[in-house]
Amino acid sequence: MKKALALLAVSTLALGSAYAGCGKIVTNEGKLKSFDAATKKVVVEGKDGKAATLTLTPDSKGADEAEKLVGKDVKVDSTHGKITTIAKA
Repeated sequence: MKKALALLAVSTLALGSAYAGCGKIVTNEGKLKSFDAATKKVVVEGKDGKAATLTLTPDSKGADEAEKLVGKDVKVDSTHGKITTIAKA
């Protein structure tokens, strides 16, 4: 009985942590260097010269405007490399 309860407790903790999101939002500001419509990948070159490759999702706000923003200054918010918002800076 103790083993069954211990197993139940461990599995509950494991499942609970799988559904917990970290909620960390990363903001990249800089020039949108490229947009690949096939893979939905964008490359943002930051003001520090470092490039970040991020992915658009169906839930990304401003995704329909991404192709028009190539070469312009943008602000991109993302979580784990998935874009939540992309907009002209």
